[in-house]
Formats: sequence, C-alpha cells, structure tokens
Amino acid sequence: MQTEAAVVSTAPPRQGSGLIFAVLFTVILLIGAGYAGMHLVQDLSTVHAQSLAPFILLGVALLIALGFEFVNGFHDTANAVATVIYTNSMPANLAVIWSGAFNFLGVLMSSGAVAFTVVSLLPVELILQVGGQAGFAMVFALLIAAIVWNLGTWYFGLPNSSSHTLIGSIIGVGLANQLISTRSGTSGVNWDAAMGVFRGLIFSPIAGFLLAGLLMLLLKHLVKIPALYRAPEGKKPPPWPIRALLVLTCTGVSFSHGSNDGQKGMGLIMLILIGTVPTAYALNGAVSGGQVKTFHQVSVDAQRVLGSVAGTMVFEGDPRAAVTTAVQQRTAQPSTAPALAQLIGQIDHEVGNRPSLKSVPPEQMGNVRNDIYLANAAIPLLLAQPGLDKDQTATLTSWRGLGTQAIQFIPPWVKVAVALALGLGTMVGWKRIVVTVGDKIGKEHLTYAQGASAELVAMSLIQAADMYHLPVSTTHVLTSGVAGTMAANGSGLQWATVRNLLMAWVLTLPASILLAGGLYIVLRQVF
Repeated sequence: MQTEAAVVSTAPPRQGSGLIFAVLFTVILLIGAGYAGMHLVQDLSTVHAQSLAPFILLGVALLIALGFEFVNGFHDTANAVATVIYTNSMPANLAVIWSGAFNFLGVLMSSGAVAFTVVSLLPVELILQVGGQAGFAMVFALLIAAIVWNLGTWYFGLPNSSSHTLIGSIIGVGLANQLISTRSGTSGVNWDAAMGVFRGLIFSPIAGFLLAGLLMLLLKHLVKIPALYRAPEGKKPPPWPIRALLVLTCTGVSFSHGSNDGQKGMGLIMLILIGTVPTAYALNGAVSGGQVKTFHQVSVDAQRVLGSVAGTMVFEGDPRAAVTTAVQQRTAQPSTAPALAQLIGQIDHEVGNRPSLKSVPPEQMGNVRNDIYLANAAIPLLLAQPGLDKDQTATLTSWRGLGTQAIQFIPPWVKVAVALALGLGTMVGWKRIVVTVGDKIGKEHLTYAQGASAELVAMSLIQAADMYHLPVSTTHVLTSGVAGTMAANGSGLQWATVRNLLMAWVLTLPASILLAGGLYIVLRQVF
C-alpha cells in the first residue's frame, strides 16, 4: 500500500504546469465572478430598499451558501479525479481543471428540479416566510451545520456525503421548528418527501457496490486485455486507449456530479434571494405572452373543477389560512377544495391579465409567489382523493405545472457561482479525499479496470437520479463502487477504512440533525 506522500508524488506539479494552472484558474475565476456579480447587480438595480440591511444580509447569506458548495467540492468532486490521478492518466493539476470544467457544464445544463426537491423537505411556513426572522434562522442554521460537519469529515480524509449532511440539516431545522412552535400548529418535516429522498440515498451506494463489482467481473470475462487489470507502474501513464477510457469516465462523473450535487446549493440560494429581494426573484420574469394567457385559461378551468369537487359547500374566510392548514396537516379537508378555488382565483386576478410576470407590482410579487407555492402544495392532496375523472386530474396537474414554471427557476448567474464554488473547493482540498478513495479502500493499488468500472456505474446512477429529480451522493456511489470492484477482483478491503467510512455515513444524519436543530433554536433567539 502506498503512503500519502507516495500517492501525491504520482503526479508532481512541475513549476511550469503549476504556473499555467494558477493563471488559468485565476482567469476562469475572474470571468465567472465578474459575470455573476454583474448580473446580480443588474437584478438588484430594480430593488428599492430603505436601508442597506437587506443587501448586507443577502451578501452574508450568499457567502455562506457558496461556502457550503466550496466544502462540497472537497468531498464529492474530488472523487471524480481520484481514478485518473491514481492511475497516472492525467496530472493532478490538469485533472482538477478538467473536472471543474465539466462540473461547470453539468451545473449549467441542469434542470434545477433536484434543487427544489431538496427545498420541498422544509416546513411550509418557513418557506413562505423565508424573508422573516425564522426564515433566515433556518437558512443560516442548516448551512452552517452542513459546513461544520463536512469540514470535520474532510479533515480526517473521510469521503462523507454532502447530500446526507444537507438533508440531515434540513430535517434538524424542521424538527426544531416543530418543537419550539407546538402551540402555533406549525409543520415539521415533510416525511413523505423525505422518504423518497432517503430511498435514493440508501439505494444508490448499494447499487454502486453491486453494479461496479458485476461490471468488473464482466470486463475480466469479456475483455482480454491484461494491461487493463494491472496497477500503474511508477509514474508511467497507461496505454492510450485505457487512458482515454479513464479520462472519459472522469469526465462523465464530473458532469453528472455538477448536474445533481450542484443543484442542492442552488435551491437554497434561491430561497435566500426570494427572502431578501422578492421583487427581483419571487417570480420567473421569463414567463410572458402566450404562457400567461394559458395560465389564465387553465386557472379558470381549475376553479371550475374545484367547484365541482366542493359541490354545494361555500367557503367563507381566508383561503390562504385554510389551504395552509391542509398543507401542514398533509390531508385535504372539506373546506380545502372551495378555499383552493378562491386562492387560484386571487392568483389569476393578480397575474392572468398581465403581459408577463415581470409586470406584477413589486409589493405583490412575494405574496403571489407564496400563493402559487401553497396551491401547488395543496393540489396533490386533492388528486389523492377519489372521484376525479381523467380530464379533471389533467386540468389540476396542468395548473400545477404552470405554477411550478412561474416560481421554480434558477438564473444562469446562480449556476455559474455554484459551479465556481464547487471547482474551487476541488482544487484546494482534493488530496485528502483522493488519497482515501485511491489508496485506502482496497489492500492493493487501484487498477485501470477498477477505476473505469466504478466511475461508469457512478455516472450512470447519478444521471438516472437526475431523471427522477432525486438527490444522490456522488461520494457514496463512487466509494461504494470502488469497494465493489475491490471485492470482485479479490483485492481485499481495508476494513479499518471501510469501518470509518461506514461510521461517517451512519453518524452524518444524526450529527447534522442535532447541529442544525441546535443552531436553529439559538438563532431564533438572535434574529
């Protein structure tokens, strides 16, 4: 087994390559930061605040959110470059630049659906009041807790899951919110959404271990190229076909990581933007023209459907309060359908006759967004009730899709900022995690076939998770895949490392729950 010093020496940074690396990285960082900063200032130019406090709070919150993505780069993106560095397929400096570039592309091409799947785990009233004291306490608590735990596991070289950490932090905030607000009827964790996320997080590493091991066995049986199953010899790179394969798999994992993991921070950044400057980010200004007309027509149809569901019942009172109660209790009440019909009517009154969502009055944008969010959360409760026919179901589903388009969007500059934070984290802290993945999981050095098998399976599983809008852990999938190839190859596992990895995985959820919950309670007293 190689020592850490030996591993690092497999790709020594020459002075020339180090200078090129530094110059290229600085250029990319300046261009990306300039682009993000310019567009942020442009968006904020329409905001008229009476003091600097909202902008200061926005700046601090954005720095913490990007700090989470920066630390995420220590863990997850470092896994993508472990195989190419350990097999001498690429110099370390070039590998992290290459990985960062394809992480960047993955983030830019992501749909954003995973981001809002993660956000949906939060209590509904905290999302609706994200600009208030409780909302900021929530954002700061869960992000700081995630950063602290990630830094701790990185310090010990443990490839911990940033996904598990963030989701544990969200659960901690939800439980703490419910604990300290029992008399106000607040909701805690959305356990239905959480169970779907948990299934993806638990299934993916098991699938990674089994599928990577199976792929390794298939390769040995079908591909009779002896060099593919050898460990690297000193600093000598592999034959070019093998080298191309490993670079390709590294590229795929990097792109897939950006398309999935990069979204988790984006959802939280959007919450921060909506909470601090709703006039600029509450509604998707790109929705205009024919889309608004379609929204109006579907709103009319949805009110008619809900009227037929309500029957003779007439609702009197505040529709928002009634719909909020149903969403918090996750059960449709007799008053839910007529209240929701009134709420959709109010939304249509504010939106339906305008040329675009940009033209909604600034003082109404936050309220309209919250109303759409509430309606979107309530519709599935009614769809689960018996009695709706196919056309009625299609109408409500269509309204929900249009509502999602109006409130769930991510500006390109946010994607650029997240991609830069991820890339910078990888370039600064990659060595600790790379050493663990490449040298400390198995008893023998990682072979070319093992690296390729683990990464092919990892990129495939992550892309599949993207299709179902599920967050998965690149760290768990890839490290499990490496362990699977070691077991299939008969290389043996270093059980001390495996035990430490399992301990980190098992402890991540309870530790992040306690950290975030405790911080939330403290911060509620501060804000």
